[in-house]
Amino acid sequence: MVVNVKLFALVRQQAGRSHVTVELPDGAKVSDLRQVLGSELPALASLVPHLMIAVNAQYAGDDQTLTEDAEVAAIPPVSGG
Repeated sequence: MVVNVKLFALVRQQAGRSHVTVELPDGAKVSDLRQVLGSELPALASLVPHLMIAVNAQYAGDDQTLTEDAEVAAIPPVSGG
């Protein structure tokens, strides 16, 4: 299946684009997406373990199954105060 991932803030800057399209097997989970992002976009490798992944506007754990029509976003960790 093909999944479109929107990239935000530092992730967008590191990747040099606002979104990426990745090929995943049917039934893939968020953890599979992380692996593909790290391997296909080496500039993101150090960020991938720390990314928040949102699926259909809800933060998702690594065990959540993805679907081709899901709205997926990769959000870097934020800090502030």
